[in-house]
Amino acid sequence: MRSIVLSSKLVIIPFTALAISAFSCGNSNGSKAPAATATSQKTASISTLISEQQFNELFPQRDKFYSYTAFIKAADELGQIKIQVTRRATSVYQYIRTDKKTGKVSTVRQDGDWNEDWAKKKPDSTFTVDYGNFCTQFSAEANKKELAAFFAHIAHETRHGVNATYTDGLMLIHESNTSLSYIAESDEYPPVTGKKYYGRGPMQLSYNGNYGLASTCIFGDAKILLNNPDLVENDPVVAFKAAIYFWMTPETHKPSAHDVMTGKWQPNAIDKAKGRTPGFGMTINIVNGEVECNKGENMYSMNDRIGFYQFFLKKLGITDANCACSCGKMEPYKY
Repeated sequence: MRSIVLSSKLVIIPFTALAISAFSCGNSNGSKAPAATATSQKTASISTLISEQQFNELFPQRDKFYSYTAFIKAADELGQIKIQVTRRATSVYQYIRTDKKTGKVSTVRQDGDWNEDWAKKKPDSTFTVDYGNFCTQFSAEANKKELAAFFAHIAHETRHGVNATYTDGLMLIHESNTSLSYIAESDEYPPVTGKKYYGRGPMQLSYNGNYGLASTCIFGDAKILLNNPDLVENDPVVAFKAAIYFWMTPETHKPSAHDVMTGKWQPNAIDKAKGRTPGFGMTINIVNGEVECNKGENMYSMNDRIGFYQFFLKKLGITDANCACSCGKMEPYKY
């Protein structure tokens, strides 16, 4: 089950500490370090990286809910969306959503304090998340490495089988315990009476605030998933979109997993002091750092993710020779 921090206005106690919302895109030290493959040709679609046969071989025990067709459709459709996020005064946000296919541009979130004088006095922090860059931004080899990392996390989150076989990913559609509501205070994304926001989908999206923000970016309307969170377990395209959305979207204090795997993120002085380095281990810190990181090298969940990553790299015919795969000595982020 995943918990995503949206802003200081959303108060939650994370169970597994996954963050999805927004504000440390690129280098957190303010300088720009080019990705190693930045000059390589962009991939047109993920369908050119992985075939249906390869997908099925990577997930031989998968639930039929998680189909190749749904995954490709989710990536292609969400790839038509980009979000410009602007923050004022640490916790006041504006989201502008662009549908690249239709050209429609709309403000899908603007917090109530946006035009307050005290908020406007603070410098704005603005960046754009282009979901079309998911595993397509650079060379085929770089894109496959990112895809292997993404698959490793969704496989671990949804596995239900024999340890260390790495064939049991994408089996669980929602978390085992569906009795808990996972409701937290949120000014922007209040819960709907009678609805539960337990972990669903490949990344186990949870909490009302996180469903609301994901819905805002994916659909341009927070109410769609707030009113019907079951869409994430009933519609496989929506489920994959929610997972891709997490992967691509930075949080206030964290880079996105996409920026880490493509080399865009580079650690600042604080990150270096806390042992945070580029590589697969950093994505574990982003996904579940409070639970799995800075606990030494014998943490089962961390090693299971690493095992999946190495398994998928091999299956996709690529290597990560300089992989900083472990987060065992990496301090997690604090909310």
